[in-house]
Amino acid sequence: MNTAATPLPALPSAESPWREALRMFARNPSAIIGGVLLLAILIVAIAGPWLMPDDPFEIATAPMTPPGEDAWLGSDYLGRDVLRMLVHGGRATLTVGAVAALLSVTIGVAIGALAGFYGGRINAWLMRVTEFFQVLPSLLFAMVVVSLFGPTIVTVTIAIGIVSWPGTARLARAEFLKTRNMEFVRAERSIGARNARLIWKVILPNAFPPLVVSATLAVGAAILFEAGLSFLGLGDPNQMSWGLMIGSSRQYVLASWWAVTFPGIAIFVTVLAVSLIGDGLNDALNPKLRER
Repeated sequence: MNTAATPLPALPSAESPWREALRMFARNPSAIIGGVLLLAILIVAIAGPWLMPDDPFEIATAPMTPPGEDAWLGSDYLGRDVLRMLVHGGRATLTVGAVAALLSVTIGVAIGALAGFYGGRINAWLMRVTEFFQVLPSLLFAMVVVSLFGPTIVTVTIAIGIVSWPGTARLARAEFLKTRNMEFVRAERSIGARNARLIWKVILPNAFPPLVVSATLAVGAAILFEAGLSFLGLGDPNQMSWGLMIGSSRQYVLASWWAVTFPGIAIFVTVLAVSLIGDGLNDALNPKLRER
């Protein structure tokens, strides 16, 4: 009689949620297209000014020269090279988008986390502040801020950041309300964990996936916001950006369409790339979608 114990079947190794999300993101065609597009734009924005070191505000050829040998993408109404302006302007536009989105998400997460965790009067007061900013016309408020403190790149970035956070705050509040009474949070509280640890070290990492998606989409929204302010003449006139290119040439769109079209295409492709990445992150980080 064979008394040898039958070996138990090996249990399947549990894959890390983040590794699984990364694997799903890498298999998403839209996310890959968006990542490639954004990477190409970042490379041009970072390396372009070294490849084309001349001042983008410098006159290069005759005004309103169409695309051709003298200027590959033509020149604007002052004779500035559109390609050179496009390459140099990408750095400022992407910086404003990234920093403004970071500021917006930071404010939104801080307010939403405190409101959702503590509840009660703190939640009611913070939500009234959030509702005030939410019903306030964001473009009008940003225009007032920029007009009061001057149209500099720093002012524009701060103005976009302080008017764009309510959506993130509501999302963070909802995640904290859903998570704060779960068993792992009660277990941490039972062993004496302080509120600061519960908020930032226990609950926030579990609320991170939807906030990452929100932050990604906020970058595209901030780029469009900066373009809108520049189109209205409230961009930094001393800092080349895609929005400034469109705003300064809007009166000559029929005579020199290329001066407006090419920066418009650059903004469109960048926002599209960021949106595709955001959709890919949503599909990868959403547990309900991962189960399909």
